[in-house]
Amino acid sequence: MELQNRKIVIIGAGHVGSHAGYALLSQGLAEEIVYIDVDRDKAKAQALDLADATNYLPSRAKVWAGSYSDAADAQLLIVAAGPLPDMSKGQTRMDTLRQTIAIMKDVTEGIRMSGFAGIILNISNPADVVTHYIQHRLNWPPRRILSTSTTLDSARLRRAIAEATGVDQKSISAYALGEHGESQMVAWSAVTIGGKPLSQLQAERPDTYGSLDLQALADEGRRGGWVILGGKGSTEFGIGASIAEVVRAIFHDENRVLPVSVRLDGAYGWQDVYASVPALLNRNGVADIIELQLTPTEQAQFDASCKTMNENYQLSLTL
Repeated sequence: MELQNRKIVIIGAGHVGSHAGYALLSQGLAEEIVYIDVDRDKAKAQALDLADATNYLPSRAKVWAGSYSDAADAQLLIVAAGPLPDMSKGQTRMDTLRQTIAIMKDVTEGIRMSGFAGIILNISNPADVVTHYIQHRLNWPPRRILSTSTTLDSARLRRAIAEATGVDQKSISAYALGEHGESQMVAWSAVTIGGKPLSQLQAERPDTYGSLDLQALADEGRRGGWVILGGKGSTEFGIGASIAEVVRAIFHDENRVLPVSVRLDGAYGWQDVYASVPALLNRNGVADIIELQLTPTEQAQFDASCKTMNENYQLSLTL
């Protein structure tokens, strides 16, 4: 029996797409990566640079620049094309919607004609709305298209909590939910440290955990991307590692729960909207959605986020 290479196509060879490729290669998650970009020379250059790096990485891999026809036998396709928000104009991720949708019209047509039938992982912003747009335009099975969305925001949140408490972030479980953007919220009722609910620790230790400013921590997690973008012009390493984490859960059939953007069809009280929630990932894509018992305040915040994304999704269909 012939073994099949784990082949990934990355659409977009910019900062995010290139760092996604390096994270996947350095962690041995793909034997073949194909870059597609309207700037073919850039795609070739990124592929060559990454191919050179594989000489000193643990696993061999083939990296090259191709076209949509090369996606036919790939298992996973990452969409990483689109503009960055212009911070000088005060743009948010959602403010880039019109520009990104113009690009996605060509991207989705390329995917449609390619014969690709695998799992789509979108990271183009505004991530949740664009993922929904791609799913609708291609009529893709909802459980086989998702976005990293707040996977990265949740990591930033855990970092903020770790810095405030002195507990290593790997011992903290915390989710940012809803939009990968300004309307995201934190399910504080589900946050645990060492397996113990944060709310219980706050009651037991009012002088330490009880003094935490939860709103400030949520704001720090949400603003983390803007701090990085303002300091160096792009985010790269965090999103690359987040992509690798999602791909590992899928390729290794891990049944792992991660906060990713999936289509809600009844969960959390919402129908036909993409939002980031804890979801079980395996080789089939999204195997299940974990529905947290949010407090009334948290549910209202989550509802507001979903409302924002639904309104912008409806707008995307008119562009």
